[in-house]
Amino acid sequence: MSSTMTRDVTVIVDAYFAMWNEADATRRAEHISEAWAPSGRYVDPARDATGYAALSEMVDAARPHFPGHTVQRISGIDAHHDQLRFAWRVVGPDGSVPVAGIDVGALGPDGRLELITGFFGDLPD
Repeated sequence: MSSTMTRDVTVIVDAYFAMWNEADATRRAEHISEAWAPSGRYVDPARDATGYAALSEMVDAARPHFPGHTVQRISGIDAHHDQLRFAWRVVGPDGSVPVAGIDVGALGPDGRLELITGFFGDLPD
């Protein structure tokens, strides 16, 4: 992976995490448009959202379940071609970690996210 790709992917992934952590819908919309292609899709065992409005609504629906928590990237970003993956965790105000996992994604032609697939917990045996 080139250093330019590393920098660009890091900017995109940072905006993705900012989306999850932003309570203000207007500021969240800025993070979404920075990170995601207009037809971007997020899917995990509990959610499936496509497009900017649905992504913002998804975050609105998830945030009340984790008041005061932040979503943090806990690994580097592994990327090749248009694919990427990274590990994350949700951290409570007291330092507890109620959930962690990995995200695997695909970037579109403009370098923004086309797809993120989220997985919770450890890999199965």
